[in-house]
Amino acid sequence: MRSFYHYMMRYRGSGPKTDERRLADWMFEAHDFPKQSTSYDEVSRYLEWNIPFTEATQVFDRLWEDYLMNEG
Repeated sequence: MRSFYHYMMRYRGSGPKTDERRLADWMFEAHDFPKQSTSYDEVSRYLEWNIPFTEATQVFDRLWEDYLMNEG
């Protein structure tokens, strides 16, 4: 299973500034983000302590479900 970080990199790049893209871009720039993690708890805790924007945790929860369906 690929890490959640690697899954999220599909949302980076040009185009509309969606919440998914905002989160992916932030994850890319966050040097201490747990980039190898496949653990919901580890990524969720990191986001709760370092929240990049107000809706980030809701976006994460939605994308985590998609991640499990496509990567699990």
